[in-house]
Amino acid sequence: MNDIFLRACARQPVPRTPVWYMRQAGRYQKEYRAIRERHGILEICRSPELTAEVTRLPVERLGVDAAILFSDIMVPLVALGADVRIEEGVGPVVGEPPDPSRLGPLEPDRDVGYVLEAVSMLVRELDVPLIGFAGAPFTMASYLIEGGPSRSFVRTKQVMLEDPGRWDELMGWLTQVALASLRAQVLAGAHAVQLFDSWAGALGPDDYALHVLQYSRRIFEGLADLGVPRIHFGVGTGGLLELMRDAGADVIGLDWRVPLDAAWDRLGAGVAVQGNLDPAALLGPWEGVEEKTLRILTQAEGRMGHVFNLGHGVLPETDPDALRRLTDLVHERTGVGEEAPT
Repeated sequence: MNDIFLRACARQPVPRTPVWYMRQAGRYQKEYRAIRERHGILEICRSPELTAEVTRLPVERLGVDAAILFSDIMVPLVALGADVRIEEGVGPVVGEPPDPSRLGPLEPDRDVGYVLEAVSMLVRELDVPLIGFAGAPFTMASYLIEGGPSRSFVRTKQVMLEDPGRWDELMGWLTQVALASLRAQVLAGAHAVQLFDSWAGALGPDDYALHVLQYSRRIFEGLADLGVPRIHFGVGTGGLLELMRDAGADVIGLDWRVPLDAAWDRLGAGVAVQGNLDPAALLGPWEGVEEKTLRILTQAEGRMGHVFNLGHGVLPETDPDALRRLTDLVHERTGVGEEAPT
């Protein structure tokens, strides 16, 4: 297996910088759009065969060094009975807020066995590592409280600040769900995991440290014995990087709002970093993509532990050929031969 992604996550020497893309299986691919014409997102997620097919699609086409399981962060909650639907172009939409005491803990073999079957299928078929994932407690809580995506997260912050008992119950439940899901994915064969805290950037450092950090830390601590790379990613989290590091991940994902070298200097040498090209750059001329990419590679300075990625997911308008060209550019400009340097 091509393991340079795993070696980079462990800050080990690699022959070239590994590349993968968040949302690398998605609407920018005509093959995926054809599947979506026949199947809804949750239908795909519940079918191991369809999940495996969609996950595999970009690996060979883009030449990436890792695959990420095609699924949705809401799948475990839907399996538990939460009133959630996925609307095209909107994302998760929640009806009645779930009652953790009624829905109970996630038992992966019982509740999301189809996800684990898909993982097992993929690790037998892929020649690159498979990344499992889950939604972080704060991001999941914000969807459940707001009823869907939000710009201000006012309701979420109000519960967080005014009702600590309800907040702890909800966050504790979501922590169990995420940890159980991630452990099960690893035990089924996933080689690494990523915790998506997409909306954590809505918080200031004090509120994050007091009301969120402990729950993310429980998840990373609960995965430590499995020995796989643990990635922590958020959007707009430039002010939270040190706190996110302190939650215990091995790799910190960076969005495009913070220079990679400045962020890495703040984080220190004890973690790897992932990122961080603006996905919108791929909608412009290739010369701009190349310039921004080479700047990121220069900022990485050849340090061990850089995984090249976008600063968020691939946009639906992206040309697949531009993504392949980007993969090749990173590989060519960072490649030093077949064997890793000593």
